[in-house]
Amino acid sequence: MKRFSIAVALLVVAAVAVAAWGIVAPSGVAAGQAPQAKKPNLPALPAEVRSRGKWEIGVKCDTPPFGYIKDNTNGGYDVEVARRFAQLAFGNKSKVDLTCTTTQSRIPTLTSKRVDMIASTLTWTAEREQTIDYSIPYFGAAGKLLVKNSVQLGKLTTALRGKTVVTTPGSIYDRWTNNCFKDTKLLVIGGPSNGVLAVKDGRADMMMYDDAFLIGVAANDRDLKLTNHKFLTIPWGIGIRKGDTATKRWVDAAIRHMTKGDEFWKIMRRTVPRRFYPLFTKSVPRPKVKLAFPRGTVPEQACPR
Repeated sequence: MKRFSIAVALLVVAAVAVAAWGIVAPSGVAAGQAPQAKKPNLPALPAEVRSRGKWEIGVKCDTPPFGYIKDNTNGGYDVEVARRFAQLAFGNKSKVDLTCTTTQSRIPTLTSKRVDMIASTLTWTAEREQTIDYSIPYFGAAGKLLVKNSVQLGKLTTALRGKTVVTTPGSIYDRWTNNCFKDTKLLVIGGPSNGVLAVKDGRADMMMYDDAFLIGVAANDRDLKLTNHKFLTIPWGIGIRKGDTATKRWVDAAIRHMTKGDEFWKIMRRTVPRRFYPLFTKSVPRPKVKLAFPRGTVPEQACPR
């Protein structure tokens, strides 16, 4: 009975996380039937992808508003980017197979060749770039802390001392916490919605995760809030297999094309409610917004002082 109760609670939290963003059921089929747009002059597709006639892309399915499932249909910012790639490559948004990945499984899913690329909230790190290649940035995220309303925290250097912090496995946040906050207990739980539940039921004092996810949770849960701390401001990239130059060349060109047409901002506006627009205007590549990876640094080892 206890296991059943926990499972039900997790389903409720996941549903609330989707509802928190005011997300309606995505129209996956309708999107595939949209009028075909003229394909831009992009580099040649990889031979295998061209022969297959569709992309295979890994996405999140538990992280609204970037990747989620509602009414058996994938939706979210990353999903819309994946579908736009399909339209640019094949003239039809439905020419893509989407594979659900978690933070921990996404890179193995890519390196095992189950997908051509991963569009799955993938923060750039120097360590990951030794295993995979990254596209140029397509979203700029930052870390935030989610806590109960009664919690008051001082400077980040001392705020985590003696506290239990929850995050997801395989994220940059678990490594940063282990490196920089030796007297902090780290609770690693699969799925961001499970992390929210851990804060709500008292197993963790706070959740450390991407601002883009936590903003929606805090805005729609009267018992939770975000602190003023902001850290690990690092863009995301599309993950590509190491040495797959044809895919990287195509994806980079597609991102530049979409940036020139301000398409990422249009996708973001379809992804989040209007009240969140000001929070994201500089989070996506735009004609006058340039994102860059902090190469030459190791952010997860850069401890606050």
